[in-house]
Amino acid sequence: MHRPALTPSTTLLLTVPPVLWAGNAIVGRLVRDAVPPMTLNLIRWTIALLVLVPLGRAALKHGSGVLANWKRYAMLGLLGVGLYNSLQYLALQSSSPINVTLVASGVPVWMLLVGRLFYGVPVKRKQILGAVLSIGGVLVVLCRGDIHGLLQLRLVAGDLYMILATIAWSFYSWMLMQQKDVPALRADWAAFLLAQVGYGVLWSAALAGSEWALGGVDIVWSWPLAAALLYVAIGPAILAMRCWGAGVQRAGPSIGAFFINLTPLFTALLSSAFLGEAPHLYHVLAFGMIVGGIAVSAR
Repeated sequence: MHRPALTPSTTLLLTVPPVLWAGNAIVGRLVRDAVPPMTLNLIRWTIALLVLVPLGRAALKHGSGVLANWKRYAMLGLLGVGLYNSLQYLALQSSSPINVTLVASGVPVWMLLVGRLFYGVPVKRKQILGAVLSIGGVLVVLCRGDIHGLLQLRLVAGDLYMILATIAWSFYSWMLMQQKDVPALRADWAAFLLAQVGYGVLWSAALAGSEWALGGVDIVWSWPLAAALLYVAIGPAILAMRCWGAGVQRAGPSIGAFFINLTPLFTALLSSAFLGEAPHLYHVLAFGMIVGGIAVSAR
């Protein structure tokens, strides 16, 4: 008997990251005038690294494979930690949180293409139908339930940065599926994440260094900024990456990608909460379409 790809626990694992990433987009937009994007990403992952070191000590032990297999972890760190997050914060300099997360909703399409072209994974009709349904739900949020709103959509430089970020994330997710790790390291989530973040911080430092070289970096320190840094380091970074990695391992990148389309919905709801506005009927419709896309693709 075929075992379902999605169980309640797997669904929960794949739903937690979109909620946290929605908050990350809003926070990234709020602090854009306080700290430059590449520097923000470096500080974020440096904090995450300090938190992970005592939790994932196994990655630092001899025989963990972190050094022997350094090319793999360096690439995971580049795609999932360095490039994706830096490009997202850079996108938030000129684009709104809802637009950034909406552009990121193209991940299911990129995930299917990357899987087909680079990993030889066939694309099924139900996955295509699921992608259409899911992206349709995102468009409902985008136009606020009014189809004429789509005609007013204007892309900015930030949207292009986010497209590049989603492509990087697609490769990262497929690389997670490759069983090229020492079993003990793979079984320890903190150690496995530490192996990626360790290299990722180096990439982030290189990108931040380029930012510093191009112009003066002025950070406006404050308690709200400190709270924001702690949130993006622990929530969208450590917790979300942990849940995403475990969820993708269970369901696969193609199915997991559809859950990312929940991010713009959660972003819209959180933005509405900050503005004191109640959710609208189109949010319910969008949620139904996105979940429908997930259900169809997972069958």
